[in-house]
Amino acid sequence: MSRVTLAQWQMLAAVVDHGGFARAAEAIHKSPSTLNHAVHKLEEQLGVQVLEPVGRQVRLTEAGELLLRRARQLIESAASLEDVATRLAAGLEAEIVVAIDQIFPAAAQAKALERFSETYPQVRVQLHESVLNGGTEMLHDGRADLVVSGIAAQGYLGEPLVNVRFIAVAHPSHELHQLSRSLDLRDLTQHRQLVVRDSALRQSTNSGWLKAEQRWTVSHLNTSLDMLKRGLGFAWMPETRIADELSSGQLKPLPLSAGGVRMVPMQLIFRDRDRAGPAAHAMAQALKQGVSELCPKDSISSNESP
Repeated sequence: MSRVTLAQWQMLAAVVDHGGFARAAEAIHKSPSTLNHAVHKLEEQLGVQVLEPVGRQVRLTEAGELLLRRARQLIESAASLEDVATRLAAGLEAEIVVAIDQIFPAAAQAKALERFSETYPQVRVQLHESVLNGGTEMLHDGRADLVVSGIAAQGYLGEPLVNVRFIAVAHPSHELHQLSRSLDLRDLTQHRQLVVRDSALRQSTNSGWLKAEQRWTVSHLNTSLDMLKRGLGFAWMPETRIADELSSGQLKPLPLSAGGVRMVPMQLIFRDRDRAGPAAHAMAQALKQGVSELCPKDSISSNESP
């Protein structure tokens, strides 16, 4: 028995997607008779009817729905394979788009970009400083080649990168510090909390908000830091971002009875590792090296199972 070809499945999918032979023929630049012959030949080879007439149109039979659903996986895999080949033939990317959550250690990020530019000075880099779901949304939309996020992206396999330690802090003169005792949630909800806005457009969250009576929401971590130093509220901040302020006494950890320290595991996620070009892989390696060289050893994630 002769085998059904990928082209036959593609033509069947086109007939179904465009609602008939005539429209499909126009869309994929084939004659209606060519499509008709391909589908009838497919049915003959399989011994199964996949289409049935409904008035002047056709629709999938129950068997056809099952078969086409499986066939679409083959069609998508073939398209993906061709895309990989095209990228390999083209060689180095002209530009890569990277979304890195603002909580990622700044020193490691700067080191990674510096190292990357030394190796690939001709490759343009679009860096998006995302917050919460912003990076994963770009991933799902196909707008980023590489994402570093503290939020898992459904449908993607991330690589553990670094654990970011958050500390609840406020200016030493803030009212919460003047209480001179251990604090709990009731104390915090009476004061202004500074929160960084989720950069996602569709699925934004208020992660970390304690439903304080007052809340100021800003767009960047640096804005929150500036407000903290001015005594305008309290917030959880990445320890690496406030190391100097803690050392100089401009900020002071809040004496919380629980929850004063949070750990956020960050992951490195490719939009498609196989399709990614040499520049995207080099950027990923540079980020891992930056973490390895500049982050505390106990914060560096491992791929090994415990």
